Amino acid sequence: QVQLVESGGGLVQPGGSMSLSCVASGTFISLDAMGWYRQAPGEERELIATMPTGGDTYIADSVKGRFTISRDNAKNSVYLQMKSLKPEDTAVYLCHCIAQDTVKTWRNYWGQGTQVTVSS
Repeated sequence: QVQLVESGGGLVQPGGSMSLSCVASGTFISLDAMGWYRQAPGEERELIATMPTGGDTYIADSVKGRFTISRDNAKNSVYLQMKSLKPEDTAVYLCHCIAQDTVKTWRNYWGQGTQVTVSS
């Protein structure tokens, strides 16, 4: 079992910046991809950015050039730096990972989410 705990979030003015952090804890063999989704009211959950352990980083077109994802494997953590924020970035941001629970089992895990509100 993996627990993901996000920190950061809150209210920011348009054009501002904000950083989110997420740390994974619990019992697992390894972590594969770690990343971030977001979900606005009435909309589907959207993949924003993800970093596999091996492979290319993905950044959604809607945030490319404004959001940066980074990862600290030693700390089982993933970060999202957001700049030039727009009102349409307002959403609940959820941390996600794929973890190897057993030799043969990989599972998706989600954090509880943190609210990001971009408003003047």
